[in-house]
Amino acid sequence: MGVQFHRQVPMLNYIVDFYCHEIGLAIEIDGKSHDHSFLYDVKRQGALEAYGVKFLRFSNDDIKKNMFSVLLVIEETVKDLLE
Repeated sequence: MGVQFHRQVPMLNYIVDFYCHEIGLAIEIDGKSHDHSFLYDVKRQGALEAYGVKFLRFSNDDIKKNMFSVLLVIEETVKDLLE
């Protein structure tokens, strides 16, 4: 994709699953632990977006069952952010 993602990147008081510094894109993979943390996730994402971070969020099920679609979304987002 022409960019590099880093895993488990500390940002503010949080840690994002994957982050690309070049384009300011965070990718979050939500497992079952996120089922009961919706408000926390919204607050966390909002705080990071206030600093210009763009977010993509996928569920574990998306990753396991629809990896091709997930990759297409990531590729399109990266392409858009590079333009």
